[in-house]
Amino acid sequence: MTREISEDIGKLLHSHKKVFAVAPMIDWTDRHCRYLHRQISRHALLYTEMVVADAIIHGPRDRLLGHDAAEHPVALQLGGSDPVKLAEALRIAEAYDYDEINLNVGCPSDRVQSGTFGACLMLTPETVASCIAAMKAVSKAPVTVKCRIGVDEQEPEEALPELITRVLDAGADAIWIHARKAWLKGLSPKENREIPPLDYDIVYRMKQRWPDVFIGINGGIQTLDQVEAHLAHVDGVMLGRAAYQNAATLADVDHRFYGEPAVEADWNGLRDRMMAYVEHHIANGGRLQHVARHMVGLFTGLPGSRRYRQILSTDANKAGAGPEVIAAAFAAVDFAGERERVSA
Repeated sequence: MTREISEDIGKLLHSHKKVFAVAPMIDWTDRHCRYLHRQISRHALLYTEMVVADAIIHGPRDRLLGHDAAEHPVALQLGGSDPVKLAEALRIAEAYDYDEINLNVGCPSDRVQSGTFGACLMLTPETVASCIAAMKAVSKAPVTVKCRIGVDEQEPEEALPELITRVLDAGADAIWIHARKAWLKGLSPKENREIPPLDYDIVYRMKQRWPDVFIGINGGIQTLDQVEAHLAHVDGVMLGRAAYQNAATLADVDHRFYGEPAVEADWNGLRDRMMAYVEHHIANGGRLQHVARHMVGLFTGLPGSRRYRQILSTDANKAGAGPEVIAAAFAAVDFAGERERVSA
């Protein structure tokens, strides 16, 4: 896939067309995961893991920012709270040709909090606005924000509109909202994804308040039916763990949300493309497991999926493991069997 076959993200964010995205997930949505997802959906907007501005400035840039051309449209999510550093990181990232730049204002982990960025930035919307202004000054790609509805004792009806107002005034092109509060103390990142109650209605109200602004929603969404229901109220939907843990769900995205013809998924073609990708990755010093770990949940619900998972989980870790492991795993799956679909 080349970038030319996908719409320009800047135009898309301002076109009132609907966007389906796979959410940025630390330790999960790396370049190998994104390559896999792109083989299943041509149009889903993919996000990197959060990459910290300091790491880009001082660290291994190619490893942090490199990606396959096939991944487009792909967005870079940045972490940071220093406008100067974020601008410098973006100058470096320009060479990697991302379609969107997103600032993380939602991650509640202790590690992120210690760097005074992520969800704790909800407490200082003026800082977020300064960061967005600095990023917009140097970025050729659209600059967006992904936030929570509030943190700790904040009143979301006050905190969320204030943040949105400030970042829009600073030039933000779109807002993605995880429809939960984050609790900065007392809850783990996992608990922060599950315990604070979801409030989709407040996100809908933000869209009603800013009808001409792209506003997308994230949090607790499990099926494509739910995605479709949300798209009646907002401009975009991010699917997170549901997309990762059962990536075959993405096979219906292009038809349901981008007007592509309904076609039967070509799983044999996917097998061959992933085998070729793995062969290239290994030839360049990588290991099969770097790629295979993202494929384990691919066929949840199909006959043979348990054996498929066993092969990828065990054989991919063996010394010298290569593309043949993927072939063996796919051979264990009965693609003609009845699929227990939770999204259709």
